[in-house]
Amino acid sequence: MAIVYLSLGSNKGDRIGYIQQATHLLNACEKTSVIRTSAFYETEPWNMNSENWFVNAVVEIKTALTPQELLAECKRIEVQLGRKPHEDKNYEDRTIDIDILFYNKEIVNDENLTIPHKYLHLRAFILVPMLELNPDFEHPVLHKTISDLHSDLENPEMVFLYGTRVEI
Repeated sequence: MAIVYLSLGSNKGDRIGYIQQATHLLNACEKTSVIRTSAFYETEPWNMNSENWFVNAVVEIKTALTPQELLAECKRIEVQLGRKPHEDKNYEDRTIDIDILFYNKEIVNDENLTIPHKYLHLRAFILVPMLELNPDFEHPVLHKTISDLHSDLENPEMVFLYGTRVEI
């Protein structure tokens, strides 16, 4: 069984409800179980033009799915929760977004999947919840811990524990 970290985010509709539903659906998958979940964080949209703030969390799971099977399951859950697939690469509002951050310490560079997630080291909305779950986890490409990556952020965006500001 692989230990995997997933980023969940929503900025459309019942943001917290969509993250909770996605977590429930991940846990309901026969070959996947949720180990633990970070707190929920509210953040400004990253690299997109939207008025709608995100609620983000990181989930630690155990899975027997391969990285590609897990990607397919995440996409299935996104569609089930109302996300519309789009051809273009522009960021837009979404009911749910599920990204695979880490899959054990494996490195995957497929046409449709990159693990570790290629932007995670630049995003406070991923690093702050990862600090809760596993601050000493070492990025298998950058060879830095989550704590070190967080310390390296040049321009950390504001991250709020849902309802409360978190100092980062």
